[in-house]
Amino acid sequence: MPFLERIWTSRVLSNNGPLLQQFEADLARYLGVEFLSIVCNASLGLVLALRHYGITGEVITSPFSFVATSHAIRWAGAEPVFADIDPHTLNLDPAAVEASITPRTQAIMAVHCYGIPCDTEGLAAVARRHGLRLIYDAAHAFGVRKNGHPLVAEGDLSVLSFHATKVFNSFEGGAIVSPDRETKLALDRLANYGIVDEVTVSEIGLNTKMSELHAAVGLALLPRIDEIIDARDHLANRYWQALSQVPGLHCLCPPGQPGQNSYMFPIRVGPEYPMSRDALHARLKEDGIFARRYFHPLISDLPMYRDLPSAAPENLPNARPAGEQILCLPLYPDLPEADQDRVIGIVSQPC
Repeated sequence: MPFLERIWTSRVLSNNGPLLQQFEADLARYLGVEFLSIVCNASLGLVLALRHYGITGEVITSPFSFVATSHAIRWAGAEPVFADIDPHTLNLDPAAVEASITPRTQAIMAVHCYGIPCDTEGLAAVARRHGLRLIYDAAHAFGVRKNGHPLVAEGDLSVLSFHATKVFNSFEGGAIVSPDRETKLALDRLANYGIVDEVTVSEIGLNTKMSELHAAVGLALLPRIDEIIDARDHLANRYWQALSQVPGLHCLCPPGQPGQNSYMFPIRVGPEYPMSRDALHARLKEDGIFARRYFHPLISDLPMYRDLPSAAPENLPNARPAGEQILCLPLYPDLPEADQDRVIGIVSQPC
C-alpha cells in the first residue's frame, strides 16, 4: 500500500506512528547501527544530545561549520568554545581541542565536515583523558564509513541531518545514534516532552518528534539512496578529473574513496589562482551558477560569538584561511553534465 494511503488508513499522523517505527528500523539497518532515534531536525537533535548528558558548561567545537552547531550548544544552556581545525581535513584538531580544555569543559562537539571523517581516535583519546562527553555533528556524514565501520557509531552520540539539502533527506528531519537501548529510550522521552505515561512527566523535554508524512518521504527515498550516492560519486569524479590539476586549486574530497558519500565538492582557492575565492564566487554567480562559500563567515565571526575569547583570530590560524578560500561547487544527483561542464569551464579558465 502506498505510504500516504497507509497514513490515512491508520489515522496516525504523529507520535511514534507505524511509518516512523518502520523508518527507524529500516534506517538503522541501512546505517549498520542498532539504536537510533528519529527527530524532526538535526539542530534539535544536537540540543537533545547535550540535554541528555546535562551539559551546561563549556563545549569545545569547530568555528568552521554551519551555525546550527554552535546555536544548539547555546540553546542547550552551554557555552561554545572554539578550537582550531586541521588544515587538511578541516575538522577539529585534537591537539587544539586539548589545549582549549578548562575546568569548565564538559564536552566536545566535533563536525565531520563535508562528510570527511574526523580524527575519531584522537578525539576519543582526548575525551577519555579528561572525562569529557564526545558528541558528533554528523549532519554531512550519512552512510559514511571509516575503516569499514559506520562513522555515526563513533563517540557518545552522533546526530544526522535529513534536511532537503543532504545526501539523504526526508524534507526535514534528523536522527540520533545511541550506544545502547537505555540511552535511546531516554532520548525518545526527551523528544516527547519528557512524558513517561499518561500521568507521568519525568523531566523537561521538548517536542522533536517527526510526523508520519516526513517518515513517508524518508521511507520512499531510502531504497534509492545507493543509486543517489553513485550519481553523486560520478559527478564528483568528473569535477576531480577536470579540476584537480588546475594551478592554484586544491580539491579536498577525492572521489571513489571507500565509504564516502560525495555530499559536496569543496575546492580551495589558493593564492596561485588568478582570482580570489570571493571573486570566483561572484564570477560563477554572473552566469547563474550558485556555488556556496561553506563556511563563510566563520561561526566565530558572527556577532553573537565573536566576543568570546576563543573566537580571537589568533586562536584560529587554520580555520580563518579556510573560511576565506573554500568554495563548494554545485553537486546534486540529477545535475546535468552539460551544466556541470559550464561550471568546469569557468572554474578552469575564469579569466
